[in-house]
Amino acid sequence: MTQADRTFITGASGFVGGAVLSKLLEAGLAVRALVRPSSRVDDLTRLGVELVEGDLRDRSSIAAAMAGSRYVFHVAADYRLWARNRSEIFASNVDGTRNVMEAALRAGVERVVYTSSVATLALRPDGAPADESRLLSEAEGIGAYKRSKIAAERLVCAMVAARNLPAVIVNPSTPIGPRDRRPTPTGRIVVAAAAGQIPAFVDTGLNLVHVDDVALGHLAALQCGKIGQRYILGGQNVTFAQMLADIAALAGRRPPRWRLPWYATLPVACVAEAAAYVTGREPLATLDGVRLSRYRMFFSAAKAERDLGFRARPYQEALSDAVRWFDDAGYLKGPHAAAAATHVLRSGSREPTARG
Repeated sequence: MTQADRTFITGASGFVGGAVLSKLLEAGLAVRALVRPSSRVDDLTRLGVELVEGDLRDRSSIAAAMAGSRYVFHVAADYRLWARNRSEIFASNVDGTRNVMEAALRAGVERVVYTSSVATLALRPDGAPADESRLLSEAEGIGAYKRSKIAAERLVCAMVAARNLPAVIVNPSTPIGPRDRRPTPTGRIVVAAAAGQIPAFVDTGLNLVHVDDVALGHLAALQCGKIGQRYILGGQNVTFAQMLADIAALAGRRPPRWRLPWYATLPVACVAEAAAYVTGREPLATLDGVRLSRYRMFFSAAKAERDLGFRARPYQEALSDAVRWFDDAGYLKGPHAAAAATHVLRSGSREPTARG
């Protein structure tokens, strides 16, 4: 790959998207990034990335930004477990994906890497790690975000089959690591736990993977992935209790000891959502988030390891990098830690995110 291989990316100002962008630049690609007018782009500007303002819902801006590109990485999505108008989530995640894929077909790009999520995959009834073979229907998805990602992935697959869209699908599990500026729901858990502000936990589980390994998986999908196939980019399956204990050890604190049933936070979520409809601000707890905490989100990346050469480092390294970055950036002090702790205590474990 060379500078002549111009690559178009969405979501470059986000957590996963920013990591993907860095790996693309390291590979020697010339990158053009679609950014919203409200996006924070100071880091992108320092990297010398070509920026084009636009919106996933604006087909003309996508077409203009993508022009002349050989490869496309569609990483961006609207990751919210609550919105006053849930149609906004579908507009970004489904209509926005359709706009990007339509533009890719018109531009004649050689390869598209679409960032989906393990949220589209069905868990195994026996509790064993799930793989790419069993998919959820849209009706089975919990909440607007999850249903929108299922619909968007099905859309991409349909365009591959019917219109020869040259797309490969990647399904990240729960990325953690440095540069989680927003931070993501999982990042808020890391902040609150490292600050010693989570006294109890829900009995759930996640598949944790370093965000930079997820980014390398995207590049591997470009180089080795088969069109129309999906690949889980995951790391290790970890109980929430173990994750909190490991974070506490890194921060030199005692881990939480009290386990809460998932349903204990339902009343809090009801009140929080009711208040959100009045204030318009996203609630700290959501009914969808509480319902999702009932399940251990365990997955297997065996297919990506076999076909893409994907490898994930031990998740403890990702936790260590995340805690160190949050500490250096000041997130473990003052209002950042307090806000994160309140969020986690009220909502419990959240669904894995792969947002850019």
